[in-house]
Amino acid sequence: MSKTEIKNSDLCSLSVTSVIKSVSNLIAKANENHILFKNLPAVMLWGMPGVGKSQAVKAIAEEVQKLTGKRTRTIDVRLLLFNPIDLRGIPIADVTKSFAIWLKPKIFDMNESNDVINFLFLDEISAAPPSVQAAAYQITLDRVIGEHKLPDNCFVIAAGNRVTDRSVAYKMPKALANRLCHFVVESDFVGWKNWATEKGLDHRVVGFLSKRTDLLSTFDAGNDEVAFATPRSWEMVSNILLAGNYSNLDNCYPLIAGLVGQGTATEFVAWCKNNIYIPDITDIISGKANRVPNTTDSIYATIRIMLNYITAHKSKVKEVENCISFSKHFTPDMTAYFFKELILMDIEIAKRRSISDWIKVHAKYFT
Repeated sequence: MSKTEIKNSDLCSLSVTSVIKSVSNLIAKANENHILFKNLPAVMLWGMPGVGKSQAVKAIAEEVQKLTGKRTRTIDVRLLLFNPIDLRGIPIADVTKSFAIWLKPKIFDMNESNDVINFLFLDEISAAPPSVQAAAYQITLDRVIGEHKLPDNCFVIAAGNRVTDRSVAYKMPKALANRLCHFVVESDFVGWKNWATEKGLDHRVVGFLSKRTDLLSTFDAGNDEVAFATPRSWEMVSNILLAGNYSNLDNCYPLIAGLVGQGTATEFVAWCKNNIYIPDITDIISGKANRVPNTTDSIYATIRIMLNYITAHKSKVKEVENCISFSKHFTPDMTAYFFKELILMDIEIAKRRSISDWIKVHAKYFT
């Protein structure tokens, strides 16, 4: 394995949110101006394991669908699992049995309709052996492999880890690198928090990381730890908590530690225990909650629960109003925090009298 790599020092380092915005806007503008995707460079996302490169590609496809009104379809190809010949297909004899023709590989099974935008996602490209990376030359620049051609409505995105991340990674050939538009993807708590809220991740995970944003990622290429915190591993912690419905986190501490490491897991469990009282969301939305959390951390966690609920049930006017009313029992700074998050989620919600009147009285908390 090569000890060198494409230099990242001269590349733009962007948050996941910024990558999604930049790439999706490029594709939407090209579609609007009838620019063929083959005239645009393929995009290469570099980043540490678990930073959210694959999630970014999914989000790009979703955003492009919103911006263009077209359906999107993503073909996920792990080049690490391919041999060079696999990309070309399977040879068979032609009708006259005089020549070989190549059956099209599954990765070229795309919808060529004008109301569809295809994404060919070459994941883990840097983990593929040089011979396979060389076979990707044609895909990224000429958009062909042998006799097979990508449709005009296909955009190519690649992703991979850097050699310095101490993951499985080979030096990318200069000829391939020069065919790509490179970004270094960095962890971004604000973008991750918005995504986590929308996806309904466990409120304890979001609440804890809102206090300890530095623990969103503890990846260090200089040590040999196999369990460390990343956006991906925190999502898995959330999945464990939601699947097991754990009230006593001591029962699942080994599982949490196995994902984010013992030090981070110990701090997370301790933080959760200090949340002495968190009201049930069913009591809040029904207007029956009569006890308010009495610590900053428990209020923070309660806010995350209400935001998760409102994200999934924006149309339930009465329930949302009950959440707003309950939040006014918090200290003004925490109520202001809750309202700011609501407005970021949906600017229209700021027009509600129950919020706008409160803001007029407590304007200094919105400075």
